[in-house]
Amino acid sequence: MSGPESYEVKRLADMQRAFGGALARVRAELGITAFGVQVVDLPPRSGDLSPEHDHRHDGQEELYLLLAGSARVVVPDGSVELDPETFVRLGPLVRRRLRSGPEGARVLMIGGVPGQAYTPPAMSELDGAETLGPTASSAMAPDGPPPQLPH
Repeated sequence: MSGPESYEVKRLADMQRAFGGALARVRAELGITAFGVQVVDLPPRSGDLSPEHDHRHDGQEELYLLLAGSARVVVPDGSVELDPETFVRLGPLVRRRLRSGPEGARVLMIGGVPGQAYTPPAMSELDGAETLGPTASSAMAPDGPPPQLPH
């Protein structure tokens, strides 16, 4: 039960996964309603697995933080290496794509629309449809389980 006088505790390993295990539905599992939060596990050298996208359709800005492995965020003018000490904020109009390194990557993603109440997308709900927004490709699902990353 979520609410202002409660708290939730759940291990990542026990959370529902979507897109072939690549996306942990953290927000829904913990009953978070104020912002979006997911964890994505990308296999080694994810290439086209993480869809290039922006959020011009919904105005959402995103924050990425590497939890394990190695990855970079590809943006129009280059790329930014992620590490557990570097936060990357992406405005809604910035095209972006995550690319993992040789050991794969686990990335915390937080999102919301400035000045608006959060409206969760269907794909972030428990048992929700596994479809991405209109500006992302549908290539998210890896073949097989998520990579085994140190945590």
